[in-house]
Amino acid sequence: MSLRIHRLARLGLLAATLVAGSAMAQTAICYNCPTEWADWGTQLKAIKAKTGVTVPPDNKNSGQSLAQLAAEKASPVADVTYLGVTFAVQAAKDGLVEPYKPAAWKDIPDGLKDRAGNWFTIHSGTLGFMVNVDALKGKPVPKSWADLLKPEYKGLIGYLDPASAFVGYVGAVAVNEARGGTLDNFKPAIDYFKALQKNEPIVPKQTSYARVLSGEIAILLDYDFNAYRAKYKDKANVAFVIPSEGTLAVPYVMSLVAKAPHAADAKKVLDFTLSDEGQAIWAKAYLRPVRASAMPKDIEAQFLPASEYARAKSVDYGRMAAAQKAFSDEYLKEVR
Repeated sequence: MSLRIHRLARLGLLAATLVAGSAMAQTAICYNCPTEWADWGTQLKAIKAKTGVTVPPDNKNSGQSLAQLAAEKASPVADVTYLGVTFAVQAAKDGLVEPYKPAAWKDIPDGLKDRAGNWFTIHSGTLGFMVNVDALKGKPVPKSWADLLKPEYKGLIGYLDPASAFVGYVGAVAVNEARGGTLDNFKPAIDYFKALQKNEPIVPKQTSYARVLSGEIAILLDYDFNAYRAKYKDKANVAFVIPSEGTLAVPYVMSLVAKAPHAADAKKVLDFTLSDEGQAIWAKAYLRPVRASAMPKDIEAQFLPASEYARAKSVDYGRMAAAQKAFSDEYLKEVR
C-alpha cells in the first residue's frame, strides 16, 4: 500500500511540475510576423527580452492570415495578428478580432485606429520602387510608373500578388490613383498590369527582400522601409524611388484575435509594439512609427526629403478595404 501511495505521490508531483512549466512558458502566436519583413526579427527578440513572451516568427501574408483566422474562428490558434489596414477592417467585420486598447492608445491619431479598438496602427510605409542599381546593369533607375512599361526593363520587375498580399494591393491602388482611377474604378490599374505583362514580371506571393538583394528582382514595388534597410543596414546599392505620378502611404496595424488562447500574453505583446522601445525599433527599421515622437532625427535624415514624400497620398482606407475583393476578382480574371 505504501508503495502505491509513493507512486501516486510521484505522479502528482510530476503533474504539478508540468503545469508549473506550462504556466512559465509564456507564448503568444502571431500571424504574419516574418523576420525579414519590417525587421520583425529584432522586434520579436526585444519582446522576449522585455516581456518574457515568446512569439514565433510566421511567414504568412495579410491575405493568408485572414483566411487562416477565418478557418480557425471556432477554435482560434493565433493570439495576435499583424495586417495591412484593409485586411484588419475585414477581420473586424467578420468577428475574427476583438477590441483591445493598448497602453499607448491615446497617442495614436484618430484616423489610424478603430474606435472600438479592433485594430490600431503601429507604423506606416510609403510604396515605391525598391531598385537594385547593380542589377540594372547600366540601365537608368526608373522614375515613374510609365517607365516600368518600357521594354528595357523586361524581366527586371517584380511585384507581390495583388490578389493576395497587401503590399500587392497597395501597389494596385497606388498606380490606379496615379493614372486617374478611383476606388470605384480600377480600370487604369487593370490596364497597367495587363500592359506590364509584356515585361514578364516576377509575381511572388510573399516578401521578396532577399530576391532584390541577390539581384534576381532588380525593381520591386515595395515600401520605403525595406529599401532603406537594404541601403543602410545591408549596405546594398539600392535606391528608393517615389514615382513622379504619385503613390500611396498606408498604415500597418495589429489586433488581438477574438478568443485568443493566450490573451494575457498577447496583450503584453501589443503593448510593447507601441512602447517607446518598440516604436524605436520600427523607426530604426525605417518605418514611420505611429507615435511620431519616437522617430530619431538621424534616422529621419536618411529618408528621401519631404518634398518627395509630398507625392505620397492617403485614401479612405475603409473604402479601400471594401473595394479589395472586387479588385482581386477583376485582377484574377483579367490579368492572371
